[in-house]
Amino acid sequence: MKVLYDHKADTINDTVVECFEGRNIVFSGKSTSYVDIADYVDAHFTEKSDKQTTKSTLKWVHITISNAKRMLLGVFHKIKGKYLQLYLDEFCCKLNRKYFGNRVFERLTLAVAKSYG
Repeated sequence: MKVLYDHKADTINDTVVECFEGRNIVFSGKSTSYVDIADYVDAHFTEKSDKQTTKSTLKWVHITISNAKRMLLGVFHKIKGKYLQLYLDEFCCKLNRKYFGNRVFERLTLAVAKSYG
């Protein structure tokens, strides 16, 4: 997750270039801010957001956003804009950690080794 301070096409394009590497497929809404994404990724699919799409295609996006809001309000109580990226980084770390299971030690060792490399 990355904090964006506006939804202009140039900002979104810069973020895509900065954050994506290798081969990528992007699914997005039909916002005019996303019109140039196809120039930077392998495939870009758009869907108009409606009630059915929200329940099926975008279900996990909405669940993740809800969980992030709940964590931010439950843990920090007061959110300051200058720390928002750090809050989101912590949320992503905790979310990703769920999927490591019994490989947590291996992942920690790798993270420590890369931080000194």
